[in-house]
Amino acid sequence: MTPFFRKEDIEREWYVVDATGKTLGRLASEIAKILMGKHKPQYTPHADMGDFVVVINAHRIKITGKKLQQKTYRWHSGYPSGLKERPLWWMLQHHPEKVLYLAVKGMLPKNKLRKRRLKRLKIYTSDTHPHAAQRPKELQVEA
Repeated sequence: MTPFFRKEDIEREWYVVDATGKTLGRLASEIAKILMGKHKPQYTPHADMGDFVVVINAHRIKITGKKLQQKTYRWHSGYPSGLKERPLWWMLQHHPEKVLYLAVKGMLPKNKLRKRRLKRLKIYTSDTHPHAAQRPKELQVEA
């Protein structure tokens, strides 16, 4: 019989990742895996079993290919002719944490758990973070 876990049975860990020199997509997929809880043997798709992830040095992430000039981020304000567009290089200069956040968001399943999982992702551009009290473990991600 397959055991199903309740909210009370879930133990959440804290992980810290240094984004210096890491490729954006590879780092985002590893973070998404941790947020979903796929690294745990008791993973259940319908339960929110993931852990907390703290990312530091988000501004030092590595971008490969021609993405800096070609990739654009689009959103609409809701008003007529309200389509906004920003290239990746501009986003990295002004909002480097948002680039990683949107990459992880796109790799999570599009369901009711996504917003709850994204709340456990903490991204900082500096090499310090206010979560030292949780004693996060160092997470090694392949570049």
